[in-house]
Amino acid sequence: MWTHKPWQGRFLPHPLPPDERLRAYASHCNAVEGNTTFYATPARSAVASWARQTDPDFRFVVKLPKTITHERRLAGADEEVRAFLDAIEPLGPRAHALWLQLPGSFAPDDVPVLAGFLRRLPTIHRYAVEVRHRAFFEDARSATVLEDVLARAGAEWIPFDTVAFFQRPPTSDAERDAWTKKPRMPRRSRALTDRPIVRYLGRDATASTVEGWRHWVEMATGWLREGRSPTVFIHTPDNADALALARRFHDEVRAGVPDLAPLPEPVPAAPPTLF
Repeated sequence: MWTHKPWQGRFLPHPLPPDERLRAYASHCNAVEGNTTFYATPARSAVASWARQTDPDFRFVVKLPKTITHERRLAGADEEVRAFLDAIEPLGPRAHALWLQLPGSFAPDDVPVLAGFLRRLPTIHRYAVEVRHRAFFEDARSATVLEDVLARAGAEWIPFDTVAFFQRPPTSDAERDAWTKKPRMPRRSRALTDRPIVRYLGRDATASTVEGWRHWVEMATGWLREGRSPTVFIHTPDNADALALARRFHDEVRAGVPDLAPLPEPVPAAPPTLF
């Protein structure tokens, strides 16, 4: 996300060499979704560059490659897993969680495969799982079985909240595109670990996005008061204002938890002028 074109020159300085772009992003937010790793395991040298550009407490939630989760469906992928874990090793403590985003066809009957996969993973990492089959949200028994498997592995269940997005028909090209691609799932709010992770999708209209995240402001505030350390990712269909929205969300949570540290002071997107 730190190379998102609409942010360049607006939120982030432009032009910037590739090995400085993440550093600029990290001056706005203290966490990032590592979504590009879904499409290919990154070069270890690239990951080392990510580590150099961020502080040790910066959070990467890094998605496992689709060859593991979607093509192999967590079976017979030991070689791919080893290659991925070796590639991300330079992140060190920045690897906040390794993220298994499972396909919508991954159903309750597949949970034993997930259980076996999680048991084989090294315990030096934390893991988080995102499921998209509706049975996990609508059938209490299926949800309980999945929660038990995740709890035994110390893994978190990542909710992807699209409730606000689907409340009214799309009004822009970006919203129409997302309308056909994003999952329609009931909202789920229960944290399984001390590191809950939330993905929230709002609308291109800021007012609708802010109204839709009220639930998560309350949840994040409560988790922090309980001693948990949540990570919340704010999305919109075009993500044009996502950086500013993420900072606004953080400010709203901080209003209820004053001890929460502020986000960094952003690097100016353009040099100061005399007039």
